[in-house]
Amino acid sequence: MERWILYAFISMFFAGFTSVIAKQGLVGISAELGLTIRTIFVFCFVTLFAMMAVTPSELSLLRKENFIWLGLSGVTTALSWIFYYKALKLGDVATVALIDKGSVIVAIFLAWLILKEIITLRIILGACFMLLGLIIITKK
Repeated sequence: MERWILYAFISMFFAGFTSVIAKQGLVGISAELGLTIRTIFVFCFVTLFAMMAVTPSELSLLRKENFIWLGLSGVTTALSWIFYYKALKLGDVATVALIDKGSVIVAIFLAWLILKEIITLRIILGACFMLLGLIIITKK
């Protein structure tokens, strides 16, 4: 198994815990306060991780384009988190998390449009099944 696949599965594992833990953390407080507290912890943890993993010489490799694209990624992450926490506060974790994973469909489309990635029939079929699942999940 390639290393990136292992990393993706580890990410999936922790992401699964994240929603349930966050829902418990929101008991008695607003989604906005919960998200703020979570973000402070994320900032501190990632900063400590970067201090251990990033070499000072790597900083010289930064270009304006890195700041632009990563800055835009930060903005879209923040918007995603804001609305995810609002949904999590009001809805069931299982349903909210499944709908949120529909972002894979958006990512596939944008990877094709912006990054010019090749989208195979296998990926298209998988995305269609995900879309079908989203339709089933959101029907009452």
